[in-house]
Amino acid sequence: MLEHVRRLTQYWDLLATFTLRDIQIRYKQTFLGVLWAVAQPLALMVILTALKSVIFGEQDSEGVPHPIFLYCAMVPWVFFRSVLNYATTSISGNMNLVKKIYFPREIFPFSAILACTVDFLIASAIFVGMMLFYHMPFTSALLWVLVLFLVEVLFVLAVAMFVSASNVFYRDVKYIVPLLVQVLFFASPLFYSVSQVPEHLRRWYMLNPMAVIIDGFRQVILHGQGPNLVQLGLTGGVLFVLLALAYAYFKRCESRFADLI
Repeated sequence: MLEHVRRLTQYWDLLATFTLRDIQIRYKQTFLGVLWAVAQPLALMVILTALKSVIFGEQDSEGVPHPIFLYCAMVPWVFFRSVLNYATTSISGNMNLVKKIYFPREIFPFSAILACTVDFLIASAIFVGMMLFYHMPFTSALLWVLVLFLVEVLFVLAVAMFVSASNVFYRDVKYIVPLLVQVLFFASPLFYSVSQVPEHLRRWYMLNPMAVIIDGFRQVILHGQGPNLVQLGLTGGVLFVLLALAYAYFKRCESRFADLI
């Protein structure tokens, strides 16, 4: 695996080229352009706020303004969803390149992640403005945001490697992934708090990496507290193992891509 990683470092220029291409294709001939990076989490925030306040008459938001409570979860969630959306077909959608020339095929899911990271940074900049508007304090706990984001990158990278390779062999993977993401939407603390999950189910609930990540973002950003280090450490360790397994699976499938596409 270390040899594969070392070889990948020789293709930084190609990775940068594919990332820039993905960004340009995504927003080419669109009315809002890069503002779509903000429109997605904002739209989800508005819809969920309306559902909880108008229909259900509920706004349990851990003592902070409800828009902030929701948007804090939407930014990492939209990053996760967008990566899987683009990474799933990143190899099968580039069949001409795969057949003609050799380069590490993992560049395709990697470039999808880097392109979505740009969206994440844009959406995060808007969140900073929202915090200023609502007079939310900026504390030293915000340094944990980088750690939490890196843990999320481990998660999305492992899943992206697996589904992008699998979609080459089984094209219905691109239909299964959005369905599973939708299920995970309700199994993650996006429009509700982890504290609302029954105590006897919480241990199992926190096996969902996105639950740990989103709850961690809220703890460090909204409450100025460090994340649960035990949960974060266990999640990070498990995800590192999953990434190693997903990468091994990807490289084992790589030699057959050109034959099957």
